[in-house]
Amino acid sequence: MIIIKKSLEKQNEVPLFTALKEYHEKGTVPFDVPGHKKGKGASELSEFFGDTMLQCDVNSMKPLDNLSSPVSVIKEAQQLMADAYGADEAFFMVNGTTAAVQAMILSSCKPGDKIILPRNAHKSAFNGIVLSGANPIYVQPKVHNQFGFAAAVEFEDIKRVIDDNKDAKAIFLVNPTYYGTVSKIDKIIEYAHMNGMIALVDQAHGAHFAFSDRLPKCAIEAEADLVAVSTHKTGGSLTQSSVLLRKGDRVKSWKVHKSINLTQTTSASYLLMSSLDVSRRNLVLNGKEIFDKLIDVCREVRSNINKIEGLNAFGKEIIGKQGIVDFDELKLSINVHGLGLTGLEVYDILRDEYNIQVELGDMYNILAIVSVGDDINSLMKLYDALLDLATKYRREKKKFIKINLQNPEIKLSPRDAFYAEKLSIALDDSCGKISGESVMVYPPGIPIICPGEVITEDIIYHINLLRDQNCMLNGIEDVSLNTIKIIE
Repeated sequence: MIIIKKSLEKQNEVPLFTALKEYHEKGTVPFDVPGHKKGKGASELSEFFGDTMLQCDVNSMKPLDNLSSPVSVIKEAQQLMADAYGADEAFFMVNGTTAAVQAMILSSCKPGDKIILPRNAHKSAFNGIVLSGANPIYVQPKVHNQFGFAAAVEFEDIKRVIDDNKDAKAIFLVNPTYYGTVSKIDKIIEYAHMNGMIALVDQAHGAHFAFSDRLPKCAIEAEADLVAVSTHKTGGSLTQSSVLLRKGDRVKSWKVHKSINLTQTTSASYLLMSSLDVSRRNLVLNGKEIFDKLIDVCREVRSNINKIEGLNAFGKEIIGKQGIVDFDELKLSINVHGLGLTGLEVYDILRDEYNIQVELGDMYNILAIVSVGDDINSLMKLYDALLDLATKYRREKKKFIKINLQNPEIKLSPRDAFYAEKLSIALDDSCGKISGESVMVYPPGIPIICPGEVITEDIIYHINLLRDQNCMLNGIEDVSLNTIKIIE
């Protein structure tokens, strides 16, 4: 848990949100953008979302500061965010954590530099590598033998790759994974620093870690240099709002700022930014109480779900296996293989039959994300639905198919592959060819194959298997997945 540098009294302030409210109260007549002019040009939206929301959808101006070069209320709000996480600096992101991840890589790597990262990184990391011109060195995460998901990266595996690539400029970690598992990041970051490498952490699914000592350690506390956190995922801010944290002197502030401005919009949403300001105050002042209570509720619900035949809501008992050293109990991951259903099927049934939307379904599991907006009532609705579903939809249990893909051979750098000429051929005829596009399941956006990599029989089998299960595969032009683009 982070020790806040400044007083809680200071953390009670919301400078950007306050400035936006003051601007709204003045009733200024706008002759700037946006063109809807406080909602008058978008009456249908005003009627649905409310007048205040449209009236606060405004442009940068002196009283409200400018995200591209903040000097007043945005700067103050960002520093409060940095203090809340124990970082030296925080940057508000309105292009989502995707932009934060890309900025981390652009700040750390130039064309030709090596970056070490796990294969289960989000697609934003691979896109950041294309933008930077860096060359990826992959580490395979351990796959959980019982539940079939990418669990964590082992320190020894990371150490071996670092030892083989002493000239790498940065190491990129995913902490936690989508499923809530945590690697030994303290030791990994320490070893990366010992070898002169910058430590970057995608903590998109751990924005809440800094606010309870019953949650895994925040990457800033583990001395990471740059950390991306999706405040909107678990912290209560609006979708697409995120934060990039910087600590130490390995990456200079000016370089991060310039990297952010390469891709982030110059028309930053004040609705998104003010939501970051407000969510930060709530997390600091109330986060420990909120999350500690939710952890207790999740434990109770997990216990109840595990009494339903065919379901396994796994928790901290998975620590110590497949590289896992900690687990976020607010990730309610449930293995449904014992029902004879796939997680993809249960995902659809919960939405279509019970009006419950979980975060994802894969071949064997579903994931329900528990955050600041949840309580016992919402979690019990999920439990009741699972109890009923397990009775109505149970089928004969299918054979567990263990998929253990290895890192594909890289023939072209991601950037060279991105710009190369491509042609389409039948997927089943593509073995041995160089892929010209990515294929990934979304969510979580983890690639099976990336541009510039050699397609193997195992990869073709994996893609066909996921296609047959009606997974949401993207990154590929032919959504039927009958063909794939290759580079000759």
